[in-house]
Amino acid sequence: MEQITIGKFIAKKRKEQNLTQEQLAERLGVSNKTISKWETGKCMPDYAVIKNLCEELKVSVSELMDGEEADDKSVRVYDDEQILDLLRRTQELEKQKVMLIGVILIVMGIAFQALSHTLGGSNVKDFFSGLLLGLSIVEMLAGICVIAKECKRK
Repeated sequence: MEQITIGKFIAKKRKEQNLTQEQLAERLGVSNKTISKWETGKCMPDYAVIKNLCEELKVSVSELMDGEEADDKSVRVYDDEQILDLLRRTQELEKQKVMLIGVILIVMGIAFQALSHTLGGSNVKDFFSGLLLGLSIVEMLAGICVIAKECKRK
């Protein structure tokens, strides 16, 4: 599954249907910037719109995922519903991975903060204590930003 190949295929099929990015976006309920991102290979369509996208472009899901029209002689191993289910699961795992990274950053920040309180007593130890405290704050803020950004995408 090559995003750039799929994007070029989407653009080609959209043009064959005499649709602008704006028209296709309106029919799918997304922005024209989203269509542009798909067509340039910057991101993949969400599994929730793939079925409608395929209907608008008059292609099958497997053709879309291959980025080319299927041969008459080609044998399909999976049907469209299986491919859509696989895409849904993959996208959900990606979202969970991003959330997990955010949680790990927050936990590491808390650990650094706890560690910073164990140091102190001399100038060098106070310096490292302050450094760890600063790192802990940055990590916790980064974790919160990652989680907030992912929640906003949902």
